[in-house]
Amino acid sequence: MPQALLLSVRFHDGRYHGAGNWPPSPARLFQALVAGTARGKSLSDQDRAALAWLETLEPPVIAAPTIREGRGFTNYVPNNDLDAVGGDPRRVSEIRAGKTIRPQIFDASIPLRYVWTFDGGEDDDHHAQAIHTIAERLYQLGRGIDMAWAVGEVLTPEELDVRLASHPGPIHRPSAGGGGTSLACPQRGSLESLIRRHEAAHTRFKTLYAPAPTKKEPGRTKPAGQLFSQVPRPQFAQVAYDSPPHRYLFDLRGPAPKAPFAPWPPTSTVALVQNLRDAAAARLSKALPQNEALIDRILVGRGATEADKPARVRIIPLPSIGHAHADHAIRRVLVEVPPNCLIPADDIAWGFSGLDLGIDYQNGEVLHEGQPLLMPADDRAMLDHYGIAEPTTACLWRTVTPSALPQSAARRRIDPSRIHEAAEQKGVTERLHEEERATGAVVQALRHAGVKATAESIRVQREPFTAKGARAEAFAPGTRLAKARLWHAEIAFAEPTHGPLVIGDGRYLGLGLMAPVKDAWRDELVFPLLPRTRIAIADSTALLHAVRRALMALSRNSRDAVPRLFSGHKPDGTPASSGGHEHVFLAADDANADGRIERLIVAAPWVCDRSGHAPRRSDRALFDHVVSSLREVRAGKLGVIALAHPLTLTAGDPLFGPALTWETRTLYRPTRHAGRGKDTAAAVVRDLIAECERRGLARPEVDLLEFSGGPNGGSLAAHARLRFAVAVKGPIMLGRDSHMGGGLFAAVDGPVDASR
Repeated sequence: MPQALLLSVRFHDGRYHGAGNWPPSPARLFQALVAGTARGKSLSDQDRAALAWLETLEPPVIAAPTIREGRGFTNYVPNNDLDAVGGDPRRVSEIRAGKTIRPQIFDASIPLRYVWTFDGGEDDDHHAQAIHTIAERLYQLGRGIDMAWAVGEVLTPEELDVRLASHPGPIHRPSAGGGGTSLACPQRGSLESLIRRHEAAHTRFKTLYAPAPTKKEPGRTKPAGQLFSQVPRPQFAQVAYDSPPHRYLFDLRGPAPKAPFAPWPPTSTVALVQNLRDAAAARLSKALPQNEALIDRILVGRGATEADKPARVRIIPLPSIGHAHADHAIRRVLVEVPPNCLIPADDIAWGFSGLDLGIDYQNGEVLHEGQPLLMPADDRAMLDHYGIAEPTTACLWRTVTPSALPQSAARRRIDPSRIHEAAEQKGVTERLHEEERATGAVVQALRHAGVKATAESIRVQREPFTAKGARAEAFAPGTRLAKARLWHAEIAFAEPTHGPLVIGDGRYLGLGLMAPVKDAWRDELVFPLLPRTRIAIADSTALLHAVRRALMALSRNSRDAVPRLFSGHKPDGTPASSGGHEHVFLAADDANADGRIERLIVAAPWVCDRSGHAPRRSDRALFDHVVSSLREVRAGKLGVIALAHPLTLTAGDPLFGPALTWETRTLYRPTRHAGRGKDTAAAVVRDLIAECERRGLARPEVDLLEFSGGPNGGSLAAHARLRFAVAVKGPIMLGRDSHMGGGLFAAVDGPVDASR
């Protein structure tokens, strides 16, 4: 019975300083296992046999935590060339060499997993148990400062699927194709090569002797120098991981030479895929009769198992999009061949190239004349509209063809003959429940499609997202999919994602194809604090200062300069004094009034100050990129604070509104001194009204709820209520210290319809 050997490696600190690609290669782990279990230069017979067995297994699947590059630093160490300074150790400083180290930073609570599969015989089980014991002796992985420990497990395929599905980081798989990341993996003979390398290291230097005869000792010699010999390199195999699939783009053309496009109706996507799939399968089966069963599994899906999914060919019709007047007709078809496909990619390309949709390739009969031909495409610009061309990525994606969700997410069917009866009408509650079920099904569809990016918000509907698109139910006729299962979906991911993105049960039939929404940058992000984090609201100032320092570090460019958007300073280091608000706003929110911070808010200046010009595209992109990459905050005595994936403020959130009435959650501090002998309460009201008008908000009515002030009209602070004549959206942060959490307002009358 097939089994899986899982080694989980955890690092003492969330930093990795080893050289080379991430994740650490299986060869590096193999060397660490050998180093940990060896006693001096010897290995026990049991350990030697287990390690020799491990090197015979196929390269492992690797599940790794998400990383970001830390800031590099340079260590100056003595070069191993003392002869250059006459052998004088006192002059070692003259031969120092710079060594740049740039750590990879990740969440230390997420393990690094390596998974080997094996047959599960008696000897295999014995060796796997021995590897468990060896793994417990591992003490580092990477450089000497990368302290780590490991544990081993033997899992069934079903248990392994659950473990990998729950892993929060990317999954790296070995592939037979080229490209991708090349990682060194143990192979037969790797262990012996390491042993030889260790033994050779003891004899790297040999003393050379020259004759020095004397009358008494004619055969006498004396040392004349040393000979250095390079130790042999270890023997490892280079294996490609995460190789990109082979992608072939075809045009639908008329049968005449140099014919124009032959557009195919977008609502007949499934019929087009089935026609192309069956024609290509018949053509390949006729040319390769010995592979007929394999072609049925890999291309058609007939008799395919769960294990065949990573190797299945995908046929993706591409509706014409990219312009408001694009008609969504299908003129191009993308054929995607995975790197692990059991049929050579060139054979698949031949099977599709030149297909005539009017010919039955099984018996060679002409069924319909004048049908489109599938011809290799010269123009690949359409791929960019689907996030396929590198380096296109986006956080917001929308379906072009609806996704087919499970039956549990289907809408209740209304009998057309009774559509006008009151009993058949759907109420608001029923519609909300249908959308909730569909939203949950989209999450599962993402997991089944292998999308690891976290979806922070999902919206489903039957209507298309563009004027030229078609409603979801229009794609159902002539298919096995009920129209109630078809939904259009909009997904906002926590991090940028690339295409092609195809989800749902119809993803092998061309349904569920998504396109990125470009320039859909987020202007405010909310970081929920993890439940184990307990920081008092009184410590919010220290926390927000640490957040600001973290954002400045993340935004530092190659010239070691921090953009004004995050520093609030000019390039020469002086404060920005334009009179506007040019750097980010930060706030800590005690949402449930328990005295502890539940979430952090980072808002762009153009969101909180609406009086200025529209932000530049580059500033919006920079804000989204930098803030969304924030994963942890080092806040001195408050400790290292891990942050959850950022979310966006949505309608109905007290900090977003829209609402007519808003109240302070943190003290408002006026921007101006009240003046000696003046009515301080009235001065605060005037300042609040002026501040709203300066920020581009409507003029409010102000009620002071609490008020305090120092002598001579100084140190003013207040809790206040703002009442607007029209609904206002948040976030609202006002006052002198609004960039650091002061003057944060929340809606108190619930959201209202801002469109009225």
